[in-house]
Amino acid sequence: LCCFSQVVGTPSGFPFEVEDNPGTQTVTLTREYNGELIKVDVHMLDLNEDEQDEDEVEDNDGDNNNARIPFVVTVSKKDGPSLEFSCTALHDGIGIDSLGFRNPNPGDDELAYEGPDFNDLDENLQKGFYKYLEVRGIKPSTTNYLREYMADKDNREYLLWLKNLKKFVEE
Repeated sequence: LCCFSQVVGTPSGFPFEVEDNPGTQTVTLTREYNGELIKVDVHMLDLNEDEQDEDEVEDNDGDNNNARIPFVVTVSKKDGPSLEFSCTALHDGIGIDSLGFRNPNPGDDELAYEGPDFNDLDENLQKGFYKYLEVRGIKPSTTNYLREYMADKDNREYLLWLKNLKKFVEE
């Protein structure tokens, strides 16, 4: 396990515990908030994707400030149902791509109504869900930090991959 503070400076008041296992493409953030468990699974950006937008390329400094980092926020209440937000960390904020309601028993969700497209929800309801996430710690300062962290993780994972590859070839 690795801590954010070992890699890049953790923002003051960062409320999440971090689980980062070497060799994996995800980082998991967790925290409790008013009896809820908030879990955030952050995925590394694949800069080799064919569908990458032109505005997501690296700038002259090698930074990837326009990168879109996908992550999933799950807000659970004890053994009850949970809300699952599929989100994207954008260069200027957060985008909610979809929202789902999940039951604690996976079989119950097989034919469950998934709800409307998030963008089809009333604008005030959309704003309410952004505020809901912000209160739980999912805000631009968090995602800006995640962008830095995930870029660093990408570099660390590449070096680990090279090291493992070298070890395999030399044996």
